[in-house]
Amino acid sequence: MPTGARHPDQVRRAPLPAVLVLLALVTGCAGNGGEAAAPRPTPVSDGPGRLVLEVEHVRGFTTPEALATRVPLVAVYGDGRVVAPGAQIEVHPPPALPSLQVWRLDADGVQSVVDRAVAAGVTGTADLGTPPVADAPATRFTLVTDEGTAVREVEALFEMPGDSGLTLEQQAARGELLGLLEVLRSPEPLGATRPEPYEAEAVAAVVAPWTPPADPALVQPEAPWPGPALPGEPLPGGLGLCCVVARGTQAGAVLAAAASATTLTPWVAGDGSRWTLTLRPLLPHETGCADLSGG
Repeated sequence: MPTGARHPDQVRRAPLPAVLVLLALVTGCAGNGGEAAAPRPTPVSDGPGRLVLEVEHVRGFTTPEALATRVPLVAVYGDGRVVAPGAQIEVHPPPALPSLQVWRLDADGVQSVVDRAVAAGVTGTADLGTPPVADAPATRFTLVTDEGTAVREVEALFEMPGDSGLTLEQQAARGELLGLLEVLRSPEPLGATRPEPYEAEAVAAVVAPWTPPADPALVQPEAPWPGPALPGEPLPGGLGLCCVVARGTQAGAVLAAAASATTLTPWVAGDGSRWTLTLRPLLPHETGCADLSGG
């Protein structure tokens, strides 16, 4: 990990209070009263980009560009790939491209992800409560199996204050989902391979007119834009931005150019116009700008 880098987990992982751990153990040890076990939901693996589980932030107070280009906290696919953010270097302005990693699971590992998601309550209806926290994003869990798609949202999952007013049961239910996410963002215990850099086949660029930064020291060198014509088409979601997607050889050229760029780089189009681009590698289940709705 580069000097000065901080993994996104470092500021958000915290041990569950002992009372929550005890409550979770008591709940987990409760029997099913002799009832026959229901069939296990299984992942659908009918293509390399078939999503099994996605955990992402939605809503919250941030810029339109950041809202549109958020990277999921983790995405698990039927072919065994697990994609999640890697260490993000702490410099300003930050690199143009977010750091993404990919692990690989075998079929048993993917089934274990489904089992753990069900056990953690992704398909459940337990009351998760709503802490009194303003402007925090919600965390959305989406599980896709042979039984259909289950979506579970948790308000302020990471920002829960000590005086949240949540009951022990609500805290325990939220703790189960946090525990699931923690395992998925470092999935080696599930039998995953060592992580490798994620190599995107397509890159979206959210486009806004370039304006010089208020601090002259932050002015960056210009870079010629090697992708599709700018500014592109309006981005869905009413964010007032435009978007283009580079694919194939253009995607390779964009990734190469972005390797030495920052989020403040003025990108120069073929007609000489300058643009600020927020780059977002597309994940295997994403096809274009329409997937960057911002949630």
